[in-house]
Amino acid sequence: MIYPAIDLKDGKCVRLIQGDIKKKTVYNDDPVDQAKHFENSGFEWIHIVDLDGAFAGKSQNGKLIKAIIENTNLPIQLGGGIRDLQAISKWVETGVRRVILGTVALNNPELVKEACRLFPNTITVGIDSRNGFVAVEGWAKQSKIKDLDLAKKFEDSGVTAIIHTDISRDGLLNGPNIKASANLSSIVRIPVIISGGVGSIDDLELVKKEVKKFSNLDGIIVGKALYDGRLQINMLRNFLGKKC
Repeated sequence: MIYPAIDLKDGKCVRLIQGDIKKKTVYNDDPVDQAKHFENSGFEWIHIVDLDGAFAGKSQNGKLIKAIIENTNLPIQLGGGIRDLQAISKWVETGVRRVILGTVALNNPELVKEACRLFPNTITVGIDSRNGFVAVEGWAKQSKIKDLDLAKKFEDSGVTAIIHTDISRDGLLNGPNIKASANLSSIVRIPVIISGGVGSIDDLELVKKEVKKFSNLDGIIVGKALYDGRLQINMLRNFLGKKC
């Protein structure tokens, strides 16, 4: 599964490099239009991150996200500043199919487990790592917890997936850290989605090979390569042999 990414900053569709807000490129002033484009292109999901929310600790682009939900028919997985049960409940009621918990997964794993009980088949954990250690709060804060150790805490908790991002690769188009994500997938049974660094079809081919080894490698998130045109929709269709 390929998940096209929409990162929201100041109401616009942007991409950052390694999570650095100073290295921002605006790709579309109308994220709803971008979401419709992804839907019309044949993608089956949309991955949305509220970057303002990630830094602020609560949703900052709520009206815009709601507009995307109302104007498309694709299931949405949403992250960025969602850190309590009330916020999770609000987004589930709004129509978000998967809620991504990152910072709170590190700071309060029990809340994540409780969320899994209250909202079954809905909670996804986002593990963003730098040199193997988890970073939180919009990647601004580095922890001393290893990504592998955090992942193991959620085995058998009901988490639908783990999104594993190597921050050092994000936005650089030089290939995802497949080895690190495959290593993580080898120690848990939870489906793992790879994120960060995809720049070409060759990168996707390498991921495809790893999927054959690790059945719980469940998909990959693609952002900048789609916006820059390095990955064209027809290329992805040929790669998948079906719609995106």
